Amino acid sequence: MIVVATDDFELYHDVVDELRDRGVTFTTTEPSEELPDRARVVIRSSDDTVDVPAGVDSVVATPDEARRAVEEAISILRGGGGRTIVGVDPGTRPGIAVLHGDTIVSAFQVPLADAVETIRREVEDAPDPLVRVGDGARLQGSQLINDLDEVTVELVDETGTTPYLGTGARGMGDVLAAVNIARLPGEERGSREIEPTAGELQRIKDRSRRQSTDGRTIDEGLARRVAAGDLTVDEALATHRGRGEDRDESEEDEARAASGDGEVGPTND
Repeated sequence: MIVVATDDFELYHDVVDELRDRGVTFTTTEPSEELPDRARVVIRSSDDTVDVPAGVDSVVATPDEARRAVEEAISILRGGGGRTIVGVDPGTRPGIAVLHGDTIVSAFQVPLADAVETIRREVEDAPDPLVRVGDGARLQGSQLINDLDEVTVELVDETGTTPYLGTGARGMGDVLAAVNIARLPGEERGSREIEPTAGELQRIKDRSRRQSTDGRTIDEGLARRVAAGDLTVDEALATHRGRGEDRDESEEDEARAASGDGEVGPTND
């Protein structure tokens, strides 16, 4: 059982709220009181003096670390001690699953622009965390690998990681795939350089047209910068707009401009 034993009012309430939200059985005591016989983990602050007997683990936290403390306590309680592993199913809205040992402690699905910060926040207090990224969405996965240069990252073959989704499970596929990716060994990568295909560039250009408010399509150069993660689509559209370029620069128009065809010469009038 988890015991909350702290005189820190803010930590107490934040931890208790987290435990209640997760439906975890717990009890509370004063730091000066003897822990109950069923105690397995005690959560306290660094200022609390608690007599922790042998066989009971102690998790020390500040109010800002309440969620992390509860996750650690649950992992200890379930025998899931071990490395923190984050599985990522990449895409425009990656699925992210955080495991402590065999226990899933948190899960997210966020826009690609928020994925790296989400992962960093989840592993910042973990010793030697590991991030496993699926190899399915090449461009988005490469952006994540290249940006996560402060942690160990493995590239995982994600074949077969997306489960069948029954009634009522729609929208959970990316997160469940991330759980499976977290449990598969991969190849360690410090970076991943990908040359986007013509089809990938065209999809980025098509997306820019759909996202624009004025029927604008970015050119191939800007699409390559989006593919490399240097720009978001919105930033590429703003750059394109700032150049004063035509709203829809089709491939045909680009080719004609490059060859000089279609130019209007001087008249004799």
